[in-house]
Amino acid sequence: MEAAVRRPLLAVAAAIATSSCCDAFTVPQPAIVRHPTSLAVSIGLGPDADGTTKDANEEAPKVEERETSFKDDPFDPSRVIMGEDGSPLPHITDHDPFRKERMSNSDRDVDAWFGSLLESPGGSFLGSISEAHKERLLAKVELADEPVLQYGEDEEWTPYVTRRLPTSPLYPAYGLETYGLPVPRRGAEAWRHFDVNGLVAVDYSGAPEGIGSDLDVGKDEKKTMIDSLTEKGAWLDDEQCAARLVYVNGRYCPTLSKPTDDVKNLGSSDFAAGLPDQTLEYLARLPDGFTDTLAAEVPDDTRGPLTSLEKLSGPDHSVGKATSQFAINNQQGTACFAALNSVKAGCVAYVEAKGEEKKPVLIINAQTPSGGSAGGEGVAFHPRTLAVAGDNSTLSLVQMCVDIDAQEETAAPTLVNGYTQVFVGTGANVTHSFLEESGGLATSKVEMSDDEAAAVKLAQTPREVEAQRPALRDTNFQAIDVHITGDEGAYETSLMELGGCGRSRLAITTSLLRPGAFASVNGFALSGGAQRSDMRTCIHHVAQGTASRQEQRNMVGGRSTATFRGRIRVEQSAQQTDSEQLSRTILLSDHARVWATPSLEIIADDVQCTHGATVSDLSEEELFYLRSRGLDRTTSRNLLMYAFVEEIGSSVDETVAGSFDDENGLRKRIIRRLENLVPEGEKALVGGEFQSV
Repeated sequence: MEAAVRRPLLAVAAAIATSSCCDAFTVPQPAIVRHPTSLAVSIGLGPDADGTTKDANEEAPKVEERETSFKDDPFDPSRVIMGEDGSPLPHITDHDPFRKERMSNSDRDVDAWFGSLLESPGGSFLGSISEAHKERLLAKVELADEPVLQYGEDEEWTPYVTRRLPTSPLYPAYGLETYGLPVPRRGAEAWRHFDVNGLVAVDYSGAPEGIGSDLDVGKDEKKTMIDSLTEKGAWLDDEQCAARLVYVNGRYCPTLSKPTDDVKNLGSSDFAAGLPDQTLEYLARLPDGFTDTLAAEVPDDTRGPLTSLEKLSGPDHSVGKATSQFAINNQQGTACFAALNSVKAGCVAYVEAKGEEKKPVLIINAQTPSGGSAGGEGVAFHPRTLAVAGDNSTLSLVQMCVDIDAQEETAAPTLVNGYTQVFVGTGANVTHSFLEESGGLATSKVEMSDDEAAAVKLAQTPREVEAQRPALRDTNFQAIDVHITGDEGAYETSLMELGGCGRSRLAITTSLLRPGAFASVNGFALSGGAQRSDMRTCIHHVAQGTASRQEQRNMVGGRSTATFRGRIRVEQSAQQTDSEQLSRTILLSDHARVWATPSLEIIADDVQCTHGATVSDLSEEELFYLRSRGLDRTTSRNLLMYAFVEEIGSSVDETVAGSFDDENGLRKRIIRRLENLVPEGEKALVGGEFQSV
């Protein structure tokens, strides 16, 4: 009965709304026959005009349906829409003049900055890969109305369709106004809270000297470099590693490397001579869904093998085309920089695992203070790594980004734009340790106020010292794209973002494409001084019966800003998924800021998934306990801080981590960085909460 009562009301509302919204069209409007009624009476809430009360179950009066001479489609291109002056508004068919209409001055600055990187001096060395990705960047997105498809009838149907009135222009998604892949935007979801304006204010359009050619060093220089790398904890002797590839300012250094048949450098001559089709196919892939074909077919009992990323969980929950605004809102913003890497990279570090190897493969990307710049201008170099683990193989891959000492070099702003691709075969087991330690140490005590600095008679405040630190102008971007393409493949990674660069960003995507695949992603981000750090992860469950574990820990001190965004998406085909995600953050200073956003997107209905996030200061009770046992304040805080990091640091390859007493080992290096950021003074009770002062 309730449905019978509601229908007349909905009909009245629909008739009134349709009458008012169509006045602008030049179609004659038939009159609506209205029957006298009372809303209160029709729903049984009050008396009628004669004072009697009607039962709500009584049949309500009917409203005659009107007939129209046109389809009820506001997007019909044959419609004529009248303007305020009564004349027809012109239909817009050419949308290119409006392509950049919505851009702000900041957006134009970003496009000009990215264009300077793309057109910077230096050739392209990856052959057809460089050409294809440059063409992809320069090809603008087509602006055209998408067809209206019928749900349940058309396989291409999607709820995310770009439609418009005939008199309105079409705009590209934010970031796609100038290039074919989305570039950074200050307000875009992928770049929220990142210092985009500070990034584009620095010119990185130069190229290191000799990029694309090998770096030959003499005997004395070789010893100096080895000593410097050893001091940084980034050197393994020949007997300690299965292979070693060393790059300095983006150039391959054969003198310091230990290549094998399966671990080698791919230069321009290798691309000119021709590489296997499978290798070229891997190198041609772009992240963020801009290569739509999945790296492996995904079995699905109802729809057959799945091969298209944009159609997963379709039609109701598919993400659609990668260039749509909805898809871009869920991307990491790495596609344009991955394509830029293909255009500008001088070489590729290639790693192939065919059997069981217990010793690690070490890849070192070192940079000097000048970044290879001849005149002190800003430079950019683009490290590239491709790792392929064959069926039933074992691989321990270690990547390190470190500084290397060079005498009499003038510091220059440096942009490091790294791109790593990992493919895991059937039954393969890959352990990946990634350590970013470039940029030196951030300035300590920057949380000190001007009054406090004046009280202790400092010539310069810590904030002024930090503002003059050369590494604050450096930027380190790293994108890691992982595909588990074989049944029962396993990938475990430990990401340590420890460096002192002014801006750092590490983004990893792990796609579980086959049944039984497993991924473990553990990360730690440390920031202090005036740094801006950003870590983004995406674990994509596509196949049935996959599992993942993720733990992220952040420690933020000084006046730095850190961002963590962890996304797990479980497709409809990924039934029986088991996934866990946890983010923990410690704020060491009241002036530090962190945005921690773990997220779950579950389309399947037979899964076990959890996620959570915590943000806190060091525990006052734990500090009191340690100090009551005789430890001083600083030692107690250092102990708690190190314990917080150790659970992630212990998962790094033991050969690289070193022994506990090793002065150059990972533990000692972490302790030195933590001691640099440890807060001083007691805690004060402010607003009912203890805060570091």
